[in-house]
Amino acid sequence: MNNTILLYFTLMIGLASCDVSKQDKSQHTFKASKLMQDDSDTLRYEQEVHLKNVKQLTFGGDNAEAYWSFDDKQIVFQAKNEAWGAPCDQIYVANVGEELRDVPQLVSTGKGRTTCSYFLPGDKSVIYASTHEGGDACPPEPSRAEGYVWPIYETFDIYTADLEGNLLSKLTDFDGYDAEATVSKQGDKIVFTSMRSGDLELYTMDIDGSNVNQVTKGLGYDGGAFFSPDGTKLIFRSSRPKTDTEIKKYKDLLAKGLVMPSNMELYVCNVDGSDLKKITDLGQANWAPFFHPNGEKVIFSTNHKSKEGGRPTFNLFMINLDGTGLEQITYDGVFDAFPMFSNDGKRLIFSSNRNNGGTRDTNLFVADWVE
Repeated sequence: MNNTILLYFTLMIGLASCDVSKQDKSQHTFKASKLMQDDSDTLRYEQEVHLKNVKQLTFGGDNAEAYWSFDDKQIVFQAKNEAWGAPCDQIYVANVGEELRDVPQLVSTGKGRTTCSYFLPGDKSVIYASTHEGGDACPPEPSRAEGYVWPIYETFDIYTADLEGNLLSKLTDFDGYDAEATVSKQGDKIVFTSMRSGDLELYTMDIDGSNVNQVTKGLGYDGGAFFSPDGTKLIFRSSRPKTDTEIKKYKDLLAKGLVMPSNMELYVCNVDGSDLKKITDLGQANWAPFFHPNGEKVIFSTNHKSKEGGRPTFNLFMINLDGTGLEQITYDGVFDAFPMFSNDGKRLIFSSNRNNGGTRDTNLFVADWVE
C-alpha cells in the first residue's frame, strides 16, 4: 500500500525523513562517511557484504516500490516528484540500467494518487491501484492530530494499463479500498488487500480479475503481500490488535479510513490462507517483505533496532521462514526499504535515503546480490 498503503511509501518516508536537528544531521553525515571509499562501489556501506556494484537509478523526489518485469529488463515504480509533474504518487516504467534524470514513461493517468504497480505476464502491461475515478486531484492527507497514520482511500481500485499509459481494464469495482496488488511468478494469480469484508484482508484473484477468494480473516490490517517463487505461499505484513484498548483504537481509526502502522510483524501462509504462521516478533514496524529466490527466506525492512524515542532507522534484514537466522543486510543511517529480487535472483532493487545530500529524497538503487 502506501506501501505502498503505499501509501507505504510516502508515510514511511515521512516517518524516516522527519525534520532533524543539527545534531541529527551531523550524525547522518558521519554515517554516510562509512560508505565505501576505496573502490568504485561507493554507494555501498562496507558492512553490506551481500551487495555489490550498487548503482543509483533516480536522483530526486520520493521513489519507491520498484518491481521487475518478468524478463528482468524493466522496472515499474511509483514516484512523487514535482519536477515530473507528480505532486503525489504516479506510476512509471523504465529500463533497469538507465539513470532517470529526465521524466521516465508515465503509465498511470497522471490524476489522483496511485500505488503498488506490478508487471503482468508478457511485460506489455502493468497493474496498479489508483484513485483517479474519485477525482483528478491528490486525495487529502490525514490530519496530524491523528498521529502517525496511513490513509485507506476508499476510491482506490485496481487497473491495468499498457506501457504507453493507456488504460486496458478495471479489475476491481468495489465501493471501498482495493489496492496493493502483486502478481505470482507463474503469472496466473494476483494478491491484493481489500476492505470488502469490513476489515483490511488479503484476497486473490485470477489474472483477469475473476475468481476472487478471501485469504485472511483475522482482525487487523493485512497487506503488502507477495507470492513465494513457486506460487504456493504468501508473505505479508500485519498489524493485529490483541487487547481491548488496541482493538478499539484500530476500529476507531478504520472507521475514519485510517490505520496506524507503527507495530507490524510478518506472517506467511498458503495461498488459500491455511497454515498461517507469524515469523517475526521484533516489535515496532516490520514490513515490505519479499521472498529470497530459494523460497526459504524473506528479506524485509524494519526499524526494530532503533532506539525508543529516537529517530527511526529502517534497514533491510533477512530471516528464515521458521523465524530463525535473522541477518542484517543494509546499514544506511536513515531509510532502506522495498527490496525485490530480480526473477533470476542475481540482483536486488531497493529504495534508500543514502547519497541524497542530507535532503529528504528517497531514491531507487540496484545492486548485484552476493549470496
